[in-house]
Amino acid sequence: MTNRVFIAASLDGYIARRDGSLDWLTGIETPEGEDYGYAEFMKTIDAVVMGRKTYEAVLSFGEWPYVKPVFVLSRTLPRAPGGECAGVLAGEPAEIVKGLREKGYGNLYIDGGRTVREFMRAGFIDELTITVVPVLLGSGVPLFGDLPQGIALNNKETKTFPNGLVRITYAVERRGA
Repeated sequence: MTNRVFIAASLDGYIARRDGSLDWLTGIETPEGEDYGYAEFMKTIDAVVMGRKTYEAVLSFGEWPYVKPVFVLSRTLPRAPGGECAGVLAGEPAEIVKGLREKGYGNLYIDGGRTVREFMRAGFIDELTITVVPVLLGSGVPLFGDLPQGIALNNKETKTFPNGLVRITYAVERRGA
């Protein structure tokens, strides 16, 4: 059972502009059929856990991109406002993971800036796949932000693409485990 992240970030570590815009991703020339490992990644997960802002951004894409159940984290949404959401959850990462494991969702895809940061700080991220986009944003929504302590990572794989993107997969090192 693992909690994984699969996300794109600018070279300077931002996942969106300050206003949440992802327009900097649309200028990337992508060879036809290239998904940077996303389809293979999705085969390894049982459900997606994402924050409300990420959910709302996904709804704006038009077509729903997930075939796996999606759980949205929100303390304000009484229910999901659209899409094919499996449910709205609130609570700390430990509670959320425990509850989803009890429902049979063992391998989780953790998505969205704040959600990734909260799960990382709480020690509930096992693997990170970050596709570094060769662009500097200068400011925006950081992927990690402040952490209570350093977190060691072990490189599992690095893959470069002809358009300059670099996908790096890290296992999170568990000290004392």
